[in-house]
Amino acid sequence: MTETLPLFLLAALLLAVTPGPGIFYVAARTLAGGRAEGIASSLGTGLGGMAHVMAGSLGVSALVLASAELFNALKWAGALYLAWLGWRAIRTARAEAPPGAAAPPMPPLGGPRRAFREGVVVEALNPKTAAFFLAFLPQFVDPAAGQAGLQFVLLGTISVALNTLADVAVALAAGRLRDGAAARPGLVRRLREASGAAMIALGLGLAVAKRPG
Repeated sequence: MTETLPLFLLAALLLAVTPGPGIFYVAARTLAGGRAEGIASSLGTGLGGMAHVMAGSLGVSALVLASAELFNALKWAGALYLAWLGWRAIRTARAEAPPGAAAPPMPPLGGPRRAFREGVVVEALNPKTAAFFLAFLPQFVDPAAGQAGLQFVLLGTISVALNTLADVAVALAAGRLRDGAAARPGLVRRLREASGAAMIALGLGLAVAKRPG
């Protein structure tokens, strides 16, 4: 594994900074609830990613991906959860500041602890993450070195750490954008509505995901 580690680090880093559903979710959550919630959400999705790494090392992910019923149950649970989070963000924004009304400064959406928990659930219920790790990590596992499961976990942990760092950077950038709009509560409301719509769109994208052949 040590011989392929530099190549793995480069590939994992490129994948981490490539915009994808995880980055878009963290950005949307930050715009909806603020920087603290965005960072907490990033850490939550990281823990959810580690759940997939451990499941992959134990063969659980392979069983899920091999079963159309399990795959569909997981993806629909994840899709509906994302859609609910998006609908809640839109509903909260409109309830706190109805369109056309004087918009007071908006508090966080649910607090960092809630954002962390929801980040864990969002990532853990995404079977596409399981499919990614099962397709990506084994390419860098050296069977001749033994302890393939431990190698899988080590590589997965590195990949999740890089993804989390990228997500935190996105949360910080999105937080600055939201702070810049703080003096215009009406704009913050629109940002919340747009971020809620983005979460719903991510849920729809997950709903139409196909099980890897």
